[in-house]
Amino acid sequence: MGERKMTRAHRYPGGRRETVESLLSAAAAVAGIDGLADFSALDDAGALDGLGCLAPAAAGRGAELPPAVVPPPGPRRAAPSGYPTARDEAVHELQLACALVVNAAAAAASLERLVNDHHIDPEGALVFGCLLHITGRSAAARFWWLFGAGAGSRTAAYCLYLAHRGDGEFRDATYWREQAAHAPDEEPRAVAAFDEKQLLPDEARHNLLVQWHSGLAPTLPSALENVINRLVVEGDDEDFGAIPRPSPTLVEDLGRALH
Repeated sequence: MGERKMTRAHRYPGGRRETVESLLSAAAAVAGIDGLADFSALDDAGALDGLGCLAPAAAGRGAELPPAVVPPPGPRRAAPSGYPTARDEAVHELQLACALVVNAAAAAASLERLVNDHHIDPEGALVFGCLLHITGRSAAARFWWLFGAGAGSRTAAYCLYLAHRGDGEFRDATYWREQAAHAPDEEPRAVAAFDEKQLLPDEARHNLLVQWHSGLAPTLPSALENVINRLVVEGDDEDFGAIPRPSPTLVEDLGRALH
């Protein structure tokens, strides 16, 4: 896979660009967080690692996230009220980030591009990593986030920041937060119309956010999780263990699993 050409965003006819990162604002609105822009905009506002500054109950009321109340980034930032420790905060933030990513309107198209022989989209690696994390495969999720971050996905780098912070690996967390906050050498991506098919059935997507608002780890219905369980696992990586690979029919299989 390393020899395949990796692109930072997919171009559609007419020059239209749609990415998971540019559509996270819509997914955030579904979650009831009206002030959450896409992750790139959060970087510019200095709020990249401020998702967890809202406790679940507050987020559920549609509270905004003004940049002025977001504390400066740092490996030893104290956890906000509602979280016992900064590590607990990061774990909960990562759960929300993954739920938002798989809720994004472009998630399905990005994942389909991940298995394209000609162009592998880094945001597809981000989406697949989030699916793996939601289904309890945290180590394998990191592998795919590394793939996406290395190809230019700032949101994948953000997920790595939260994952390391949640494990108490603050030096690694600091590195990945810096990568996530690094301004890309390209023009900002415009938010496009939401005409993509959804990655997961509506009820499953909704329940991920309901579970998060309730303080629970978001999970998928067993039928959807079984789709992930059936994926081919290649080898046993020394650092990441068993790493599932997305099948060419993964998006289709997820879409019909509950029918």
